Amino acid sequence: MSEFSSKTEFASKEEKVHYIFSKIAKRYDLMNSLLSLWQHKLWRSATMRRMNVRSGQSAVDVCTGTGDWALSLATAAGPAGKVVGVDFCEPMLEEGIRKAAKAGMADRVEMLHGNAMALPFADSTFDYATIGFALRNVPDIEQVIREMKRVVKPGGLVVSLELSKPERPIFRSIYYFYFEKVLPKLGSLAAKDDVSYSWLPESLRGFPDRQGLANLFEHVGLVNVESKPLTFGIAAMHIGYKPKE
Repeated sequence: MSEFSSKTEFASKEEKVHYIFSKIAKRYDLMNSLLSLWQHKLWRSATMRRMNVRSGQSAVDVCTGTGDWALSLATAAGPAGKVVGVDFCEPMLEEGIRKAAKAGMADRVEMLHGNAMALPFADSTFDYATIGFALRNVPDIEQVIREMKRVVKPGGLVVSLELSKPERPIFRSIYYFYFEKVLPKLGSLAAKDDVSYSWLPESLRGFPDRQGLANLFEHVGLVNVESKPLTFGIAAMHIGYKPKE
């Protein structure tokens, strides 16, 4: 029997998220594929094409998890670039460090323990700030977007790639059945507890839809905000620019 059950009470959302991702760190990449219906790599590639990261540029990947996006950013930025992945969950960071070493990029990507709510960087440090499949997990969405905006340079991009809410009624019904009924059972079998993947539908219920998140980007002062649904709205890409001074 697992240490926690779905009825376990956590002191905060932050504590619950830390427990969950510590528990599933070694299985996260597989389960991310299940969660996204094997689309997440295509979504990230499409987002990277839109970002057009160039050699020598800099980026911070917030809530980097096992580091997939940080590694993609480092590949695009090249040896002259600067990429930092930040996460508050040590087991997830350990997986990211392992993957960077396996890819021969340990010297190109810095994996840093830190909190998305108070990023440990000076203002206007990076060309890009990204967050992938994690914004719905943070304690305060607006605060995290504000922090991402703070640490990018004027004219820099704040980019979110996140699960969303399908906009076509028939597909939405099918996906929600999978997301709320099938996926948590698969996840519980893999994680060997009934907390980790019951969190998935819970985390999305109160999360803004695509337009709501675009509005939030604008609310914190980002400009020229773009939002794009991906795979019938299963996910969405959001991009906002920090105003030039």
